[in-house]
Amino acid sequence: MQELVKDFEHVDYLWNKDIAADLGDDQVALFLYRSNILGADLRITNYGGGNTSCKTIEKDPLTGHEVEVMWVKGSGGDIGTLTRKGIAGLYTSRLRNLKTVYKGLHDEDRMVGLFNHCIYDLDSKAPSIDTPLHGLLPFKHIDHLHPDALIAIAAAKDGEAITQEIWGDAMGWVPWQRPGFDLGLQLEKCLEENPGIRGIILGSHGLFTWGDTSLECYLNSLEVIEMASAYIEKKIKQKGEVFGGQKVQPLPAEARRHKAAQIMPLLRGLTSSENRMIGHFADSDTILQYINSHDLARLAPMGTSCPDHFLRTKIQPLILELDSDEDLTDSAEILKKLGPSFRKYREEYGAYYQNHKHDNSPAMRDPNPVIIIYPGVGMFSFAKNKQTARVANEFYVNAINVMRGAEAISQYTSLPRQEAFDIEYWLLEEAKLQRMPAEQPLSRKVAIITGAGGGIGKAIADKLVAQGANVVVTDVNEDNLDQALTSYGKDTAAGVLCDVTKQESIAQAFDEAVLAFGGVDIVVHSAGLAISKPLEDTTEKDWKILQDVLVKGQFLMAQKGVEIMRKQNLGGDIVNIASKNGLVSGPNNVGYGTAKAAQQHMTRLLAAELGADHIRVNTVNPDGVIVGSKIWEGDWAAGRAKAYGIKVEDLPAHYAKRNLLNEIILPEDIANGVFACVAILDKSTGNTINVDGGMANAFVR
Repeated sequence: MQELVKDFEHVDYLWNKDIAADLGDDQVALFLYRSNILGADLRITNYGGGNTSCKTIEKDPLTGHEVEVMWVKGSGGDIGTLTRKGIAGLYTSRLRNLKTVYKGLHDEDRMVGLFNHCIYDLDSKAPSIDTPLHGLLPFKHIDHLHPDALIAIAAAKDGEAITQEIWGDAMGWVPWQRPGFDLGLQLEKCLEENPGIRGIILGSHGLFTWGDTSLECYLNSLEVIEMASAYIEKKIKQKGEVFGGQKVQPLPAEARRHKAAQIMPLLRGLTSSENRMIGHFADSDTILQYINSHDLARLAPMGTSCPDHFLRTKIQPLILELDSDEDLTDSAEILKKLGPSFRKYREEYGAYYQNHKHDNSPAMRDPNPVIIIYPGVGMFSFAKNKQTARVANEFYVNAINVMRGAEAISQYTSLPRQEAFDIEYWLLEEAKLQRMPAEQPLSRKVAIITGAGGGIGKAIADKLVAQGANVVVTDVNEDNLDQALTSYGKDTAAGVLCDVTKQESIAQAFDEAVLAFGGVDIVVHSAGLAISKPLEDTTEKDWKILQDVLVKGQFLMAQKGVEIMRKQNLGGDIVNIASKNGLVSGPNNVGYGTAKAAQQHMTRLLAAELGADHIRVNTVNPDGVIVGSKIWEGDWAAGRAKAYGIKVEDLPAHYAKRNLLNEIILPEDIANGVFACVAILDKSTGNTINVDGGMANAFVR
């Protein structure tokens, strides 16, 4: 067919005819391509929301006959990142035959188990609850999406009438009901009663559209969403304002970030009363328009409409009762102001659970808020990991767009509380949660690591990430920092240039850490340099830079880290990377050895002071880390070789021979020492862990 190209204003047209041509007649590949480009536009569907499908003719391996197979997004996937591994392949005829054994709404959970009896492709992902919604419709390509504009219509008080106004008889309407087999039957019935329609709107839920080819389906979806979006924007312009107009003046951008960095550790501590949480902050124009409006107080308690929204964001947000220009320096006073609001939220969530639970409902989950709104500043979200917190924030932005649209065209309505509860505590949803893999040892923890652009610091960051932590990688060298960050995903790590000799630079690094992940749990001071000179050659400049980087840097990092840890009231860990040289009086090493000894004693002093805060402070002492270590790239190697009367190239063997285990020590070994301190030795503080292969002269005594 001739390609239909249209200029879209409210959605992104991303179909590339060359990419599609390369896929040929592979309908599954074309369906995956369509899914990915639909999922790339968050206005079209939210992360993990919606599902897509196609139907093809395949050879039945049991009979050799041709059969129709439906390929559909499996349970728990995301269409934006969907691959062949994330879809289910089912015999369409078997799926439709399930109509003969379906016993009604009380039978929905059993039906999900029966989907497995319809599997064609043995490598299939587990079919989702939405599978029959695709299977009971006859079209070759189907999109089920959650576009903000369509949900705005679906959640409007006059949604069905507005649907008629925009599309006439070209769109069907199915009132809200929980996803499942019966909803598939309702879609089938709607199509039978309205032949020739181009799609169906599900009340309070989303959109179904279709086509004979993947491109036709894609264009149909985009055109329907475009028409809805254009209608809403026209109504907004006519109305002249959204959300009742602005009530609160937002702070300037930098002031908002400063306020957020101040308060996030307090919020993190409060939301972590049951389980430690990771945070996310956003202050987009869309968010600010909503949180600073007159209608915020009316709309926020109503909760969200689309099931995907409130599953991610909880039934409603918490609004902070603080002025945007509130002085946040006195944490104790701010906690006094915030505490009652959080207690009230937990109590109300508990009442919501008690008032709507069934005999077989799962136990009540964490009653703390996921979305927290600070008028004038921005919106925070807290969840078990960064991706979940970020996505929750994005979902609530979707909900804001829905409210904005629904209020412009009619009046926003949310799901009844019982319906919301039945979705949130659905046994199938609980089963999905129970199937989640066990969390890693450092999940829900945030670590900030100095000198992590390479060498030992980078190895520490790698180890902590591998064990589930979020890391904030800091370094004084921008190129090293940028290179280090290429190792990690966006929801795993953040990077900040940091000069550990400057208090303001450290403060900035911690602010960025807080804004990225909500707070800090682990501080690792790994930044360092080494200068090996005899007394007469050691300059005041040598002395000062060693003291500044190693000792002053450690002090400043601990000081700022403890400030944040105390705000959170969740305890914490400080690990300082010192050296065997702090325990052993080696030759030609007065400046470096003295600084390292100061690091070690400061660790003991801080351990004694911070125990009451449950902040543990320990030292890891490396020795002879030559391979992969940054400090050996300078004059240090030559200095140590000279001190021992050997060649530079002979240093690794020399250091290995002199330890009891005859082992070469690697950066990864030091990282293991740090991991032991923060994840295993949880009742240890003020300790020194030597990672040196066994140096008898460095035994702690």
